[in-house]
This record gives sequence, C-alpha cells and structure tokens, in this order.
Amino acid sequence: MTELPAEIAERVRFDTQGLVPAIIQDRDSRDVLMLGYMNDVALHRTLTTGRVWFWSRSRHSYWRKGDTSGAIQLIHSVEVDCDGDAILVQVTQRIAACHTGKWRCFDEGGALPAVDADELDSEHRE
Repeated sequence: MTELPAEIAERVRFDTQGLVPAIIQDRDSRDVLMLGYMNDVALHRTLTTGRVWFWSRSRHSYWRKGDTSGAIQLIHSVEVDCDGDAILVQVTQRIAACHTGKWRCFDEGGALPAVDADELDSEHRE
C-alpha cells in the first residue's frame, strides 16, 4: 500500500471504510461529470499519475477511469474541501464520462422537485 505524504493525509478525512467522495468536474465547461470514491492508494495514484483512479465499492478493486471505456480523465487540479471530507478533481474529459454513454452521470436522473428559492421570503432563507 502506498502512503500519502503527511501534508495530504492530514487534510483528507477518509470515512470509516477508508473512502472519500471525489467529485469530477470538467475544467472548461465546469460540468459536474460524476462522483466516485477514493481510498488513500487511489488518491495517491491520482496525484502522481495525471489520471483519475477510484476504488470500486462493488468490485472491491482499483480502477483507472477510461482504461476499458476510453473515457479518460486527465487531471488539471485536485482540491480538498474546507473540512476535508470531499475532493474536487478538475479534468479534461475524453469522450463521455458516464457508463451510459452520456457526457455526465447526472444527465439521466433529472432534477428532483425542490422549493424555488426565489419564492421564499427573506425570513425563510438560511
């Protein structure tokens, strides 16, 4: 197992299963493409290879995005959120990111009904 440098390991809070969610965003369009999970090894590989690596929770194995699908993700930046429990990875996406063939994984599900914030008066805003 590869260890993360101390300055990175101190900033990332992995959950009880040793995972941290990684939000993948297209650098140019700013589209949120997908969500995957990384453990310390996948994060280390991501930071050192220039390609995005994940831990597959269903297959219990590592996978480098695009190796079988061609949907390669080339890294531009990796950021940790303010409390360390999520990672944002900005990439150049080569072909569609989603396994369904869509550009992004959020194309299929559609929006959930939600309150329109413009209709709330100021006392209800948080």
